[in-house]
Amino acid sequence: MANIGYVRVSTRDQNLSLQLDASTAAGRKKAFEDRASGARADRAGLQAALDCVQDGEVLVV
Repeated sequence: MANIGYVRVSTRDQNLSLQLDASTAAGRKKAFEDRASGARADRAGLQAALDCVQDGEVLVV
């Protein structure tokens, strides 16, 4: 079983490192990310993460 990570920040000036560290601590093996406002519905990183998750795996957000 693998954990797949998804992290997001709202602006390009924000840093993903704390979220990536937390998802690593949760055992994630692969991470997907988005840098977009929460108001946007189109999130390519989230869709890629959802497409990657297989039966028995966990999506770590």
